[in-house]
Amino acid sequence: MKTIAIAGTFDTKGKEFLYVKGLVEELGLRPFMIHTGVFESLFDVDVSNEEIAAAAGYDIKEIVKKKDRAMATEALSKGMQILIPKLYKEGKFDGIISLGGSGGTSMVTPAMRELPVGVPKVMVSTMASGNVAQYVGTSDIVMMPSIVDVAGLNKISKTIFSNAVLAIVGMVAGREKLQEEKAEEKPLVAASMFGVTTPCVNYAKEYLEKKGYEVLVFHATGTGGKTMDALIDAGFFAGVLDLTTTEWCDEVVGGVLTAGPDRCAAAIRQRVPQVVSVGACDMVNFGPMETVPAEFVKRNLYKHNPTVTLMRTTVEENVQIGSRLAEKWNKAETPMTVILPKQGVSMIDAEGQPFEGVQERAALFDTLKQNITNDKVDICEMNNNINDQIFAETAAKRLVELMEANKK
Repeated sequence: MKTIAIAGTFDTKGKEFLYVKGLVEELGLRPFMIHTGVFESLFDVDVSNEEIAAAAGYDIKEIVKKKDRAMATEALSKGMQILIPKLYKEGKFDGIISLGGSGGTSMVTPAMRELPVGVPKVMVSTMASGNVAQYVGTSDIVMMPSIVDVAGLNKISKTIFSNAVLAIVGMVAGREKLQEEKAEEKPLVAASMFGVTTPCVNYAKEYLEKKGYEVLVFHATGTGGKTMDALIDAGFFAGVLDLTTTEWCDEVVGGVLTAGPDRCAAAIRQRVPQVVSVGACDMVNFGPMETVPAEFVKRNLYKHNPTVTLMRTTVEENVQIGSRLAEKWNKAETPMTVILPKQGVSMIDAEGQPFEGVQERAALFDTLKQNITNDKVDICEMNNNINDQIFAETAAKRLVELMEANKK
């Protein structure tokens, strides 16, 4: 029998969760009840709050005695992140649903994010109509607005809860009913792209597809880089073509599309073959022109479109960016290739284009060559722009060679 995990505060929202439990049973699936509340549940559960807290090394009863609600929440949240993926691996449930306000949403969604992509996850939340990035992250959580507070049963809340249950049950039970063609699964390759490196990635993608690979392209907009790295960590890819590492510009200089300080670490951490470059490392991203910080208004700015303003990176900034990339790539334990385009790192870093920067490129490339000391890292320079077909196909060909060698 397929099983739905129902996680939530059964001490304060017992009626609501019992209603959801009944709906799951009515639809012929088994509920698996996980109590995340601070106090004892109002009904029998499969996983208690004591078990959850203990998974993170806490004693919930001792915390309750101290009346430290903040610590209780921390203990339960950390415990959920440890316990939920463990229970899933043990086959205890097939999908998970929860209901809550800001507290309940913050409690359960971090644990949902620890589950693999594809595991059904539904969060009915008062926070779902706003910015949900902090809850969803790079996962595939379905956020459903609760419309009214998750506090009691009424005509509206029953409708929303019913829809949520139908959604999670459909995801779990309906999957087997889908008559999908069983296409031959091809090895997956991750590729990073930006608007100004699109021709490069398209050429490389076409080459890799002809060689029997399926290419998943991620837009290097901060979230895109994080998502790509999360899927690399999850073991989805046979190889990585990380040609557009521009998110490091925003991380170093202070733009709006940073992917954080862990960017470029996943493939190395997972020992996945990769070919990398410095695509779009000529630019930092801001919103509309009027949003550019005052300290940058006299810089070389380019209005990419009404909502995006690009700023050319300087020699000094390229030294910093190169140093950070070298630091990451020096940690490689398996062979990888850094491929550098001497005629420009983007469409607009080219002869006659607004971000053409011979000195800036030299600073970036020299920093990488001087600071990469790992003999596992091969550095290749080509007298091309990054968007030249020969550059893209050379990068793709090298990645195929690394992947084939890794198989052996």
